[in-house]
Amino acid sequence: MTAPDAGRGIGNGEETGTFGLPMTNFRILHVSTGNVCRSPITERLTRHALADRLGDPLWGGLIVESAGTWGHEGAPMEANAETVLADFGADASGFMGRELLDEHVIMADLVLTATRDHRQQVISMGHSAGLRTFTLKEFTRLVRAIDPATLPPLEDGVVARARALVRAAAALRGWLLAPTAEADEVYDPYGAPLTFFRSIGDEIHQALDPVVTALTGVPARA
Repeated sequence: MTAPDAGRGIGNGEETGTFGLPMTNFRILHVSTGNVCRSPITERLTRHALADRLGDPLWGGLIVESAGTWGHEGAPMEANAETVLADFGADASGFMGRELLDEHVIMADLVLTATRDHRQQVISMGHSAGLRTFTLKEFTRLVRAIDPATLPPLEDGVVARARALVRAAAALRGWLLAPTAEADEVYDPYGAPLTFFRSIGDEIHQALDPVVTALTGVPARA
């Protein structure tokens, strides 16, 4: 699949963002329910993977955040979520839960949700979010079908590559469907034992790997 030109609701590297400022950053927003389990794990694993691939603690201009549709504002992530992050060598420090607000959706260039219900809730908030909102597993499936050679080279910057990736994924939606409805879901481990948290952590990690590879052009270390 070739990365297409910019579509409605999805910016390209030459446009301006909020208040007419240049879009030199790219915001990834991970969304779950309480913002204490799935989305914190996904946020911090994404940051960890980007820093590892790029050798850049600032993630090449990518800003990775999270929030919850029923977010526990100011709450720490669940202890089992911290343990899962430690398993992967990712940093769990300083996290505070957030409730999903309109401003988070407005500022996000890519919204990745845990479930289809979360995706629908984000889209229902408006702000032309439909073309940039996917479940995590849906986005992974679409990204796997995109030819990396059609994306801007890393020399053009991670931000330009990320914008092209979202446009290409949006163009594929509707053509590359999930085998089952459940295939696009990451189930909630809240209140579950550590073993289930670890299985969800593995699921998230596996889903993120091709996404981060496509964003950076750098595969995971063997």
